[in-house]
Amino acid sequence: MTIPTSNFVILAAILFAIGAAGVLLRRSGISILLGIELMLNAANLALVAFGRQHGQLDAQVFVFFVMAVAAAEVAVGLALLVAIFRKQQSIDVDRLNVMRW
Repeated sequence: MTIPTSNFVILAAILFAIGAAGVLLRRSGISILLGIELMLNAANLALVAFGRQHGQLDAQVFVFFVMAVAAAEVAVGLALLVAIFRKQQSIDVDRLNVMRW
């Protein structure tokens, strides 16, 4: 019994919507990073689903590189958040004005 690709695509769309809502509605920098990660994982799920549907392994290789870029994005993002927290004692993105350091 195989699961249809449409189920994976629907799940990826739901995950992407949750991630987008997290990015747009939250004020904490960490919550925004989590939302971005959720959106990247939703895109990865869709890539793997379509790659499986067409019998291609190229999508899995591409997902591997996307995951590596996502890990680097998290490392840089957390480093920026730590630097901002040390400077302003808050990671509330509404209070940030990056041009005035």
